[in-house]
Amino acid sequence: MRTRVPVSRKRSTVKGGRVRGRVAKASSRGADARVLTLHPAGKRGVRIAKATYDAMRAALLAVTPADGEGVAFADLRRLVRPLLVGGAFPKTASVSWYVVVVKQDLEARGLIEQVPGRRPQHVRRKAQRR
Repeated sequence: MRTRVPVSRKRSTVKGGRVRGRVAKASSRGADARVLTLHPAGKRGVRIAKATYDAMRAALLAVTPADGEGVAFADLRRLVRPLLVGGAFPKTASVSWYVVVVKQDLEARGLIEQVPGRRPQHVRRKAQRR
């Protein structure tokens, strides 16, 4: 009888100030490419379809201001819904769940940040260093 050896899973890591994410390749069964999201607290992310991720990422970055007080987290779902038209975002998908997952991923990648001292939570684009 063969014993199964656990396969170690590489996780996305922060190295040298840069976050490295992974995109899983499409399987031979015809599945779509998937993205392993990151979590700002270093927890394990989730795999979601790349097309869905790209659509939600573009929508979140479009409605998130780069300066000022940002936008309230509670308003994000309402603001991104009109931007999620077309076949990239499934009609049966939970917009709220994808907003949370992709927002956390963008925070972990350093593209958006929570506005310090604001309650309820507000988010804005993070200033890009050159």
